[in-house]
Amino acid sequence: MLSIDIKTDDAGQRLDRFLRKYLPKASLGSIYKMIRKDVKVNGKRAKIDSFVEEGDIITLYLSDDRIKALSKTEPRASSGKVGRDFLTIYEDENVILVNKPKGLLTHGDSREKKNHLTNQVIDYLIETGSYVPRVSRTFTPAPANRLDRNTSGIVAFGKSAEGMRSLTEIFRNRQVDKKYLAICHGIIREDMDIRGYMRKTENSGVIKVHADADKTLEGKSVHTIVHPIKTGKYNGEDYSLLEVDLKTGRTHQIRAHLSSIGHPLLGDEKYEGKTLPDLKIRNQMLCAYKLKFLETGKDGLLGNLGGREFRAEPDKVMKQAIKKIFKGDIV
Repeated sequence: MLSIDIKTDDAGQRLDRFLRKYLPKASLGSIYKMIRKDVKVNGKRAKIDSFVEEGDIITLYLSDDRIKALSKTEPRASSGKVGRDFLTIYEDENVILVNKPKGLLTHGDSREKKNHLTNQVIDYLIETGSYVPRVSRTFTPAPANRLDRNTSGIVAFGKSAEGMRSLTEIFRNRQVDKKYLAICHGIIREDMDIRGYMRKTENSGVIKVHADADKTLEGKSVHTIVHPIKTGKYNGEDYSLLEVDLKTGRTHQIRAHLSSIGHPLLGDEKYEGKTLPDLKIRNQMLCAYKLKFLETGKDGLLGNLGGREFRAEPDKVMKQAIKKIFKGDIV
């Protein structure tokens, strides 16, 4: 028998979903069977779709060996080895906004499973006591948005389960205004409102943008607004410094969309941009530098973020490029 005391981060979930996270090696069918026969909430039988609340006691009438076999591994502790490459922009008890550097993955992948932004933030939260894995058994802090490895800028994490749910809803409902700083090839002098349809090529993984929908091919609509800030010249080539407003949030949207209109990002060889080794530019010049929360509900969990705008500094290479190409700093 095992008694589980529901804490804040585990509350607000359906009973079946909580048990699926708590016993991840159990099948959905076995979870339903447990709820009917082997589970009580506060000493009483509960329905599959009932919600668990803070302070509830869930009792599992299972053997210790079976609970161990169906459980996940021991809650993680801070490794203390992945370092901390990000900078904190804002933090409260429910969310943390960080500036992700270029070259760091937001999540791990098959080649890098340890040293990525999510692990770095989790380690930081464990070390500061903001996240205690042994208490939050079914919740792990996670990002509400993501950036490509070589795009720097603001990534928002939920520190608590309620904060994560609220943050995810805000991003899903587009109640945030995301703006990027970019350097592209060529001259753009006027605002541009560009739309199209994105498709991923089968072998290269490159995204192609087409102006019109093709009913014979699958494609997702994209909408990007471009605002030129400055124009400049370097080694005889023209460049534009842009503020880019994403109205849809597709993978590689800015990179593919600008390339499709003949203005690829400086350094973005995958999308026909050129590198500038003398300025150490080998990847796309792109930074998610502004994040404004448009509406969060005054009485909601994240009400203090409503109307606030946060900014991230571009990395040293991009700042140096702006000085060299555009003869000045960011405005």
